[in-house]
Amino acid sequence: MKISLKQIYIFFFLLGIFFIPFNSYQGISFLGEYSKDGAVVFFLLSFFFFLIDAAIKKVISIPYRNLFFQFLTLLLLWLILSTLLNIPSVLENYIKQTSGINRFIRQLFSLSIALFLFIMMYNIAIKFSTEKIFLLVRKTLLYSFIFVAFYGFIEILFLVFHFNSLKGFIEIFDYFPFLESNLDMKHGRISSVSYEPPFLAIYLITTAGWMFSYIITSKSVLRYLPTFVVIILTFFSGSRTALIVVLLQFVVFLSVLFSLQKKYREILKKLLLVLSAIALVLLMFNGKSVINSIDKKVESLNFKKNLTENVSNRTRFGIQYTSLLIFIENPIIGVGFGQQSFHARDKYPEWATNKNYEFELWYLNDSIKSFPPGYNMYTRLLAETGIIGFFIFVLFLILLVYQSKKLIKHQDGIKKTLSIVLLVSFIGFIINWMQIDSFRIYGFWICLALLISQLQQRQLYE
Repeated sequence: MKISLKQIYIFFFLLGIFFIPFNSYQGISFLGEYSKDGAVVFFLLSFFFFLIDAAIKKVISIPYRNLFFQFLTLLLLWLILSTLLNIPSVLENYIKQTSGINRFIRQLFSLSIALFLFIMMYNIAIKFSTEKIFLLVRKTLLYSFIFVAFYGFIEILFLVFHFNSLKGFIEIFDYFPFLESNLDMKHGRISSVSYEPPFLAIYLITTAGWMFSYIITSKSVLRYLPTFVVIILTFFSGSRTALIVVLLQFVVFLSVLFSLQKKYREILKKLLLVLSAIALVLLMFNGKSVINSIDKKVESLNFKKNLTENVSNRTRFGIQYTSLLIFIENPIIGVGFGQQSFHARDKYPEWATNKNYEFELWYLNDSIKSFPPGYNMYTRLLAETGIIGFFIFVLFLILLVYQSKKLIKHQDGIKKTLSIVLLVSFIGFIINWMQIDSFRIYGFWICLALLISQLQQRQLYE
């Protein structure tokens, strides 16, 4: 049987989706912030074969007329223009053996990879019906999630419930592609196939809406299981952000279901009963460990303690605060894309840097080439692109949520379910960007492409 280029690039793209959570291997250094991601290898392979196919057929679909694509283009142009308007300072910027121009080019390259992913997903999505592409992506995410959950529950048994005999079994996973076991013996937080708990948290936020959707589409008694597993993995990841975001996503999902039809209200009652029953079983099985874990999670939400006693949180808040100081000094056009760290060097507050090994060893150490993260997309854009870039991005996100809600009212069946997944996912990404400053969120670009392809099929351009 002859295999077409289309089948090849779709296959590699789906492999990329499967490997989204895998980022704990040595990595490919020249890919920068993508270097440790297993997914990017397959996405780039997919894009390579896609370009060959497009060159042969002389066809590539780009949604020029779509409002969201136009916003995306406007944002990209402003990132470039704001940097050009700051060219005198950009040329002078130099820290960590990196010039301002070099930093700008690398950040633009990083964003370009995300845009390649978006174009790829869009071109694949328009080749299928909405129903088929939804089921295809969800099934791939489910297979990936099953692997993540299997590994994650072994970690929970080892780290939380102290089944020490499992350590040898965990080490076997090192032979799996893009995976090196990394056990958090000190804090007992799981990371599954990801490098560390924050990356697992991003994956769980990405996949949450898709796993929730089985409650709507499946008639099996197991339809609640993916939702329960998402919540359990989120809890044991130890990520405060993920715990808040995933629970909020779940509340949004439930509220949408509750507002739709009576039949879904019965589903919600059954779901609450199932969750209550499972929680009771867990307490009976090892109540002490579970209660101790709950106490730790509640304690971790103490803002005052986090700021005064937790070094990482002092770093996070200190860098976000510094970004706002840079914005105040450069309110209209910012300091240029990728330039925040150059201007922050002399502005970090003493309460953040005092007795803080992260600044001493990494962020203020020029022998370490990696730049300090901005820890917040919104404060980063304020600092680097000013109020103009910030406004473009935030309006773009608001419109995504608005359009997703609108599609829920206008769709039926699987199309309605996809719209619910998109709404839940976009809300998760928007909140999660309050603690990360990277465009390297694969799920966001996949959801954006699915939303636009859905609109194209229905010829809605609101």
